[in-house]
Amino acid sequence: MIDDDVIAAITDLIPLAPLHNPGNLAGIEQARLAFPSVPQVAVFDTAFHATMSPAASTYAVPKAWREEHGVRKYGFHGTSHAYVSRRAAALMELPASEANVIVLHLGNGASACAVEGGNSVDTSMGLTPMDGLIWAPAPVTLTRRFRVTCPGWPGSR
Repeated sequence: MIDDDVIAAITDLIPLAPLHNPGNLAGIEQARLAFPSVPQVAVFDTAFHATMSPAASTYAVPKAWREEHGVRKYGFHGTSHAYVSRRAAALMELPASEANVIVLHLGNGASACAVEGGNSVDTSMGLTPMDGLIWAPAPVTLTRRFRVTCPGWPGSR
């Protein structure tokens, strides 16, 4: 259930999801104002990727970064990947537990996910939604790193 503590936690995570969290928080606030007695629930699409092995979710960074700062591959678009993988299994007339598929989430945001037996085993999105496949505001990782120093790069100064 969304309460003030959940809102504070989502606010604290804005640096990890700068394109998502501010808009989601605005929607939560407007819904609280319009429907104060209606409970709200937050669904985090990273949960689907909790089944990834350490080999798939661990970055080659110092252990202290992983332990102290939570640096790992989280994955995103999990609700989409979960639905599409189950739907693909149904279309193949297989139980989800027997289907192995590669799911592509394509749109303004884009990611790929390997799903084995209904579980995420790897995904193209990493620590934040800003990693992964090239999509509308990307290649963000490159843009953020090189925008100041690469003449002709979109957004260069």
